Amino acid sequence: MTVLFPLIASEGGFGINLNLFETNLINLVIVIGVLYWFLKGFLGGMLERRRETILKDLQDAENRLKTATVELSKAQEELSAAQQKAEKIRQDGKSRAEAIRVDGEKRTIQAMAALKQDALADLTAEGARLAEQLRREAALSAIDKALAELPNRLDSKAQSQLIDSSISNLEDV
Repeated sequence: MTVLFPLIASEGGFGINLNLFETNLINLVIVIGVLYWFLKGFLGGMLERRRETILKDLQDAENRLKTATVELSKAQEELSAAQQKAEKIRQDGKSRAEAIRVDGEKRTIQAMAALKQDALADLTAEGARLAEQLRREAALSAIDKALAELPNRLDSKAQSQLIDSSISNLEDV
């Protein structure tokens, strides 16, 4: 600070110069006025265009937000509908699978019953055929036995009576 004070003292002191021409105050006022008038139009126009651009960008962003919100809402509705449809398809698939399973069980039971019925019918038919064959064999055996014993038991008189009675039986028929 000691350096500053001698400088002020050597210049003649500190004071305000009110002479307009020496201080270039008029020139400064003119330059500032011209700059203000020129820059007001130029900078004002630039600032106004920038403001309009920013407002337009904000409006575009708001419009895109609204569009995106609407599309999101539609997408959520479609997703919900798709989920409901998928759930319905899943439920229909389950009920169809259950119906197919029940139908398969019924068909299997019916096929088994038909096989059992066929087996019983075959068994009954085979039993009847075997019974008939046994009766025939028994009858043939009895006839063979009777024919083998008949000549020993019948004399000519009994044989002639048997033939006469057989002929009379045939005439009655």
